[in-house]
Amino acid sequence: MTLCDNLRQDVITAIDTSLTGDLLYQRLRPDITPYLTATSNIPLKHLKAWERLIRHSLESSLYEANALSARFKHHQVGSLRWLDIVNNNGFRREKALMLLDKPAPNRFLLSLLMRRLNDWVPQVRNAAGEALLRVAAVSDPEIVVDALFVTLPNWNVWGRLTELEKQIFIQVIQITAVTQALKNRLVSAAQGPVALIFSHTARAGVFDHCLLEFAQQSRQPSLRAKAYRAIFEAQLVAFEGTTWQWVDKSQGKRKRVPVFSVRNLAQCHSLSQHLDAAAHDRSPQVRRLAGEILIKEIEHIGDNAFALARLLAADKSPSVAERGRFALAELV
Repeated sequence: MTLCDNLRQDVITAIDTSLTGDLLYQRLRPDITPYLTATSNIPLKHLKAWERLIRHSLESSLYEANALSARFKHHQVGSLRWLDIVNNNGFRREKALMLLDKPAPNRFLLSLLMRRLNDWVPQVRNAAGEALLRVAAVSDPEIVVDALFVTLPNWNVWGRLTELEKQIFIQVIQITAVTQALKNRLVSAAQGPVALIFSHTARAGVFDHCLLEFAQQSRQPSLRAKAYRAIFEAQLVAFEGTTWQWVDKSQGKRKRVPVFSVRNLAQCHSLSQHLDAAAHDRSPQVRRLAGEILIKEIEHIGDNAFALARLLAADKSPSVAERGRFALAELV
């Protein structure tokens, strides 16, 4: 039996234990502590499959509990709160979300709460937004960042996520403790889509003052390159999804085109200095960007342009050296 199978069985058993309903008090105020404990060990992967398993187990356990506790059949089972946020019944999901006001028990359940912002019921999405703001404000910021790291990449994938739900995420990111924890995670993360997450979080404007820190200290070259580009171009560009564009209306032909949002930043006053730092970066991805900006701004760099062009032309990366040689040709 694999670890995944062990976790599945632990969750199913915990749900069954939470819904014994042998006493009327247990039926009206179910104790879901075993479920909270079991879910604390679940990794933040395959959330859709885990959600489906929990929903199916919950329905089966409720059916068996109703059959065993027929003497309490006129008393409806009380809200299961964190367990009910994935209930098949939209009314129970909404009620459970409206009752959440304590810190999140673990990062897995907080991730499920964030997934409710893409719920198929509008009233549940509204309740999830209000619940997320309440819960995130009092939860451990590291747990909140863990959940953001697995949900923000779905920003442009979730079809029901509107501008209203996106603003909920922005407000969560703007919580001071969450902002600091997210910044530290983006800088230190050795893997994961940090550049994509940074693009989405940049809409909140909380990282405008530390772009240089991202450019110089981030472990991932993709984030360093994105931060340097924002500094050089004085704007942040984020991918917002795709939309249809007509190719030929008379023949009904159309194609998908990307949609970007642009937010202007303060102009860079130390272009030559930052460009020199980018040209000496350990990653060819960042050095390639330095060559691109050197060619674009070659007339505004000054005396340092020739030295930068020679440095890039001698680079061991062919794509970087090509840009350096082109810049040299422009200067001669």
